Amino acid sequence: MPKPRAAPGLGIVKLPSGPQVCQNRSRNIGFAPQMRVLVIEDEAKTAAYLRRGLSEHGFAVEVCANGNDGLQQALAAENDLIILDVMLPQQDGWSILRALRNAGKQTPVLFLTARDTVYDKVRGLELGADDYLVKPFDFSELLARVRTILRRGPARQSEILRVADLQLDLARHKAFRAGAKLDLTAKEFALLELLVRRQSEPLSRTLIAAQVWDINFDSDSNVLEVAIRRLRAKVDDPFPTKLIHTVRGVGYVFEDRTE
Repeated sequence: MPKPRAAPGLGIVKLPSGPQVCQNRSRNIGFAPQMRVLVIEDEAKTAAYLRRGLSEHGFAVEVCANGNDGLQQALAAENDLIILDVMLPQQDGWSILRALRNAGKQTPVLFLTARDTVYDKVRGLELGADDYLVKPFDFSELLARVRTILRRGPARQSEILRVADLQLDLARHKAFRAGAKLDLTAKEFALLELLVRRQSEPLSRTLIAAQVWDINFDSDSNVLEVAIRRLRAKVDDPFPTKLIHTVRGVGYVFEDRTE
């Protein structure tokens, strides 16, 4: 049987009708164990094309035709890869990926979408996608990208740093205090990461300036003091427990002194 070469094209089968939105009808053709791929795609011909082509190459494929069902299935099942459209009924691909990463699911995601602007591609990758392929696409390219992603092995869990009720998600560059998201600039996040990584260790102003700003410390500059003041306003001021402390004659230390 000839393999699909362009999407979608001749020989595409129709999706079975009925109330079931997520469908798993892949044939086991002797590959053991099968890699599980979840396709979240509302366009019937494209979904059938992907299921047929991937099944013929040994993958177990499940298809969901709307965002809500796709997210539910992505959270509930252990998939090796998710192929995700952006423009979906009920819930778009951006929000699905965001919800997955917020829930700690690091399943690799390949965006497959007609949205082809640089902004869209950058947005998808920054949200945590592993790859981004624009429609119309050639199946051989999609298959190569799928195999490349899967060769990287299991997704690495996000590195989380915690001190007291502060949580720092290094993979997604997000910080939370008592469950509330902190709105930090890139420099503020870098400064906080340095302090948290070396918690309970007094850090000199010279070391902090070199690590965060990559500059030699200037005793006449108040850049560090301003940055610390702004960071404290977001990390400490709204909360009863203070974590950023001044060490006279040295610099600053990050620690929970209530312990």
